Amino acid sequence: MKQNSALQILPSIDQLLRHETLQPLIAEHGRSAVLAQSKTEVARLRNELDNCAPDSRDTAIELLGQRINGGLQALFAPSLKPVLNLSGIVLHTNLGRACYPQPAIDAMVAVSQGASNLEYNLSTGKRGRRDDHVEQWICRLTGAEAATTVNNNAAAVMLVLNTLAAGRNVIVSRGELIEIGGSFRMPAIMQSAGCKLREVGTTNRTHLVDYENAIGRKTAALMKVHPSNYEVQGFNKSVSAKELAALAKSRNLPLYDDLGSGSLIDLAAHGLPAERTAQQALQEGCDLITFSGDKLLGGPQCGIIAGKRALIKRIDKNPMKRAMRLDKVTLAALEAVLKLYANPDQLTSQLPSLRMLTRSTEEIDKLATQLATRLRANLNDAIKVTTESCQSQIGSGALPTRTLPSMATVLRTAADGPAIKTLAAALRQLPVPVIGRIHDDALWLDCRTLDDPSQVGIPVEFTRQ
Repeated sequence: MKQNSALQILPSIDQLLRHETLQPLIAEHGRSAVLAQSKTEVARLRNELDNCAPDSRDTAIELLGQRINGGLQALFAPSLKPVLNLSGIVLHTNLGRACYPQPAIDAMVAVSQGASNLEYNLSTGKRGRRDDHVEQWICRLTGAEAATTVNNNAAAVMLVLNTLAAGRNVIVSRGELIEIGGSFRMPAIMQSAGCKLREVGTTNRTHLVDYENAIGRKTAALMKVHPSNYEVQGFNKSVSAKELAALAKSRNLPLYDDLGSGSLIDLAAHGLPAERTAQQALQEGCDLITFSGDKLLGGPQCGIIAGKRALIKRIDKNPMKRAMRLDKVTLAALEAVLKLYANPDQLTSQLPSLRMLTRSTEEIDKLATQLATRLRANLNDAIKVTTESCQSQIGSGALPTRTLPSMATVLRTAADGPAIKTLAAALRQLPVPVIGRIHDDALWLDCRTLDDPSQVGIPVEFTRQ
């Protein structure tokens, strides 16, 4: 009888939808969404009646209204949201890699609000080529004869290999058969591209004669691959692009160099570890190069293919190119980022990724101290806050063994306090999630990538009472 009595208190779905409590939700989200959520919450409350039966229908409607509102807010909340990357990895693959400069954001908004001349030539009034919007800048900055773009560098590698070597052999050093994030392996990419891997040398030592001896009737190209996330040290030997270019030219073969992260500037001039640039690769004699747009370049996710005009024309005619092409928003962002490189003196102030990478430890220390002061004033006494030196990583396969001196705000919990993983989880649940890293039973918030300490929220459950 008690169960039946409680069931009578529950409103019908129709009564619930007509109640004034749900009218703002219907206006905001639509009747269909509110109806579906109402059915879910009524069914859930019905199953809970033995433990938490409302004392009246009005109470039941109020409770259901709160639950329906909470469910709808969770349903319609953006899944993809901004976070504060304080992990210590500047170009973090899982956190979106490079941050966009404001000119790129403005360009993306401008072309997304209406029609654009994506594939329309305003001079001739005829159909245009979408890569024309960025090709001249890629060529200007790299010295390439021509260029084209696809949706990421893995796609660029696949497209180049499929165009140059479908059904034929590509010669690569064993020391360059890398695996990148997500168990994505170079041999697997080559197989998917329809070409055959001809590996030469050993993991740590490959000589020019190894390439020479491997060239045969079915050879389509020679290939170099950036080591990405690892580096062979000690007793090792590799063949330079310049040496391979001379060999490739003597055998009438193209030399293709996958640069991976891809840099357009001399990083050493900015106090960073040196990285071979796209310009250098082409000057060394590479016929084609590929690299990412969202790593050292500091722009949107894309793959850039540059080099000899005749080879780029072949690549553009490959049917796979259409499946990998860039949309108007990405092209707008890429063009805006490339234009920033025309003024190298202002690049460190205009390009967020380079600004973060070149920050001085003094500036980072100041930010870490400001953040520590703020956290000490707001977090409860169970959490100890200090500032300590640390090492930042560039990330995303760029300069894998090199780190940059940095400063972090470090959070430790008392022996009888909450677990550090609990604190880290609470920071991740903030409206703007804060992503740090746990090391030595402490949560490290590397401030190299922090601009404003006040952006770091305080979890309510850890505030001073």
